[in-house]
Amino acid sequence: MSDKIRILCVGAGNMGSSHARAYHKLEDFEIVGIVTRSPESRGKLNEELGGGYPEFGDYHEALEETKPDAVSISTYPDTHGPYAEAAFEAGAHVFIEKPLAETVSEAESIVAKARASGKKLVIGYILRVHPSWIKFIEIAQTLGKPLVMRMNLNQQSSGAAWETHRNLISSISPIVDCGVHYVDVMCQMTRSKPVRVSGLGARLTDDIPEDKINYGHLQVAFEDGSVGWYEAGWGPMMSEMAFFVKDVVGPKGCVTIEAKDAGGKGASADVDAHSKTESLRIHHSELDENKEFTQEDEWIDMTDEPDHDELCFREQEYFLKAIRENLNLEEHMEDALNSMRIVAAADESYRTGKTVDL
Repeated sequence: MSDKIRILCVGAGNMGSSHARAYHKLEDFEIVGIVTRSPESRGKLNEELGGGYPEFGDYHEALEETKPDAVSISTYPDTHGPYAEAAFEAGAHVFIEKPLAETVSEAESIVAKARASGKKLVIGYILRVHPSWIKFIEIAQTLGKPLVMRMNLNQQSSGAAWETHRNLISSISPIVDCGVHYVDVMCQMTRSKPVRVSGLGARLTDDIPEDKINYGHLQVAFEDGSVGWYEAGWGPMMSEMAFFVKDVVGPKGCVTIEAKDAGGKGASADVDAHSKTESLRIHHSELDENKEFTQEDEWIDMTDEPDHDELCFREQEYFLKAIRENLNLEEHMEDALNSMRIVAAADESYRTGKTVDL
């Protein structure tokens, strides 16, 4: 390997462009190609980065021609499996956007390929590098057991955003695509084995295929008695009143993300608002002899936080660190598989009408 890590950027949508901007800024990376099926999208990204990067319309052709040290995959989930496996077979490390794959079996196959190749696999769980979410998880872990975790991300989308959501729905439901982030957070909070999942879903528009849904809700139970729910909906009909709920309750109290600005009008369609915390509210449950609270609620100000591009930059710093320092990513990969199993079980539960034991 040369001094710089030669990386092939695949996908130039919202996430792919943010990751490419990170590689462009990081001196340890050298972009050797931008791959998309759309000449317009890759050309626009290339121009933004100053031009000069090779462009490709075919992934396998780009992989063969550029022979990269690493590949960054930010495409629709139905391509993740074959793209990642081809990269590992070519001897490249892989960064891949969440969800890891379209199905659990494909996700397991990707992880198996990573292990067999000896190359690094980092999955794009952006909240893992967000300082406010790291703090949110730390505080949740002080609340005792069991935990009750309540989270959602509903997105009122129209225009180009609804077009993107409709394309995503063709391969994956909102509960799977977005849900992996938040059940991953739940798994980090409990550090307990998920054992049982129930799911509900609804098709709220004729503008998507008949066998697809644009709203989903899951409930997950953990071995330690903790429980969590998560809901996600996409489309022009979604309400913005309660699109942003991030709340954890334990025997010792609760911690809540209160994002007043991020929860304002139009925020559900704003990708930057999806990770904002602004402030954490900590409530203590201890009572005195008169059954009154012994402590007032605490507020932790989190308004000085990284934007979306900065978070993607931090993800790529971690990817770089994993390669340079030969980090052990076994827990990282197992966590990704766990979150995939939970959201896939929720999808199965919705379709069968039965609770799924893991």
